[in-house]
Amino acid sequence: MNHMESETHDVAIIGGGPAGLSAALVLGRARRRVVVIDAAQPRNAPAEHMHGFLSRDGMPPADLLHTARVEVRHYGVEIVEDRVVDATAGFALRLAGGRTIEARRLLLATGAADVLPEVPGARERWGRDFLHCPYCHGWEVRDRPIGVLATGPGSVEHAHLLRQWTDDVIFFTHSHTVTAEERATLEARGIEVVDGAVERLVVDDRLRAVQLADGRTFPRDAVFIRPALRGHTDGLAAALGCELLAGGLVPAGADGRTSVPGIWAAGNATNPRAQVITAAGEGSAVAIVINTELVQDDLNTAIQQAAADAAA
Repeated sequence: MNHMESETHDVAIIGGGPAGLSAALVLGRARRRVVVIDAAQPRNAPAEHMHGFLSRDGMPPADLLHTARVEVRHYGVEIVEDRVVDATAGFALRLAGGRTIEARRLLLATGAADVLPEVPGARERWGRDFLHCPYCHGWEVRDRPIGVLATGPGSVEHAHLLRQWTDDVIFFTHSHTVTAEERATLEARGIEVVDGAVERLVVDDRLRAVQLADGRTFPRDAVFIRPALRGHTDGLAAALGCELLAGGLVPAGADGRTSVPGIWAAGNATNPRAQVITAAGEGSAVAIVINTELVQDDLNTAIQQAAADAAA
């Protein structure tokens, strides 16, 4: 087939992470014609291992995706390594490589990106020993000296949560204002509060310490933040007319429906708290809803055709 021509699928899934591939597995097994368009921008790419996924705990994220791709292809799912550059209602997707794909339904599983503080060393060590999720990484740094870098509302709560894994926690206020009540709760749990702007993370082969602008240095084996998430800035959801939240995430109902009929969302594209196993579960659940709606569409078409045949 000439890739410049339009190709019609039952479902186009944009994003080939756990949510998108899990949905593709369910829909492929339901004998739907499915295409997954993957721009290869996984949020957890910097991490060496993922955790909390029953039967896959400790697996490198890339290995999970490789295994998942093999599984979905077994059911006839097509995976296209490309990026959507334009989308129109209907749903027609134009890819960077020139191909156009049309689909009866769309699933946005594009994930999201973490907003990191502009602190030297932060990007270099992200996902290694500069971390975000205690449930993903807390066990690996248990009983070791860790820090929590304040980034805004919720950071104090994050510090209290991390106290579960170690009794050596320092809360760096950085540019965040800590109330007297918050400070008292931290001190009550033995969490040291250090005021002052963080200038950099001290790094050689790994994270060694947190250095403040006034020159003070605090040895730490790991530092956590509670990052904000932003949707990918390709404008795809907006081009399709989807309502967006302030950070660019796509609001969706409990069944994954967005504000645009025929478009669903799953995983970090809509749920900032979704871990790998959560995203996979959401993809599976949304796929069932999508297939159910397609069955109803097929039924309506059959009834209309039968009526037309009878009237002929």
